[in-house]
Amino acid sequence: MIRLIITDDHPIIRDGIETTLRDVEDIELVGCAGNGNELMAMLEHTGVDVILMDINMPGINGIEATKLVKRKYPSTKVLSFSQYDEKRFIKQMLKSGATGYLLKNSSAAEMIKAIKIVHDGGIYMSQELPNVFTDKPKSKSNGLFPDLTKREIDVLKEICKEKNTAEIAEALFLSTNTVETHRANLLLKVGAKNTAGLVKWAVENEII
Repeated sequence: MIRLIITDDHPIIRDGIETTLRDVEDIELVGCAGNGNELMAMLEHTGVDVILMDINMPGINGIEATKLVKRKYPSTKVLSFSQYDEKRFIKQMLKSGATGYLLKNSSAAEMIKAIKIVHDGGIYMSQELPNVFTDKPKSKSNGLFPDLTKREIDVLKEICKEKNTAEIAEALFLSTNTVETHRANLLLKVGAKNTAGLVKWAVENEII
């Protein structure tokens, strides 16, 4: 059972999501908060797996609330839920610790899918979002910065698009074994433990 909290300052949106989730057997809505302040107070006495987080809220906004949640409750997953489709908001939420970005015009089926993917440790990006993972990597002058090859950067970009090994292999005309080798090298070079760590590193270092 996935325990979920909705954090959004619009009651009509909270009510709509609650109605949508009512018949979903493996998602339990344990509470709703109108802003980050209410959320943090709620988390003091309510265990939760996933937080559906709006960005633009009074008091503590979604970006700051995400930072607070990840600092105090690192195992709790945050799925951004916003009307904004601008890259700067997407990247700010990912840098703050969110592992997904869902647009408010998404279907109920996509929302449920996103919640489950994020809960299971994956990363979910709305299909309608602009591709935030296509920017050319900025040059780094710091000698401690990992020396990634062009092909490793290509693979990293595809990983950030949520593609699995077979899909990356097809997109880059590589064998699956080669893709897995590049993935292993990336994990080693950047010091990440898993795919989520790779994406977080890519965002923090402005590779994407």
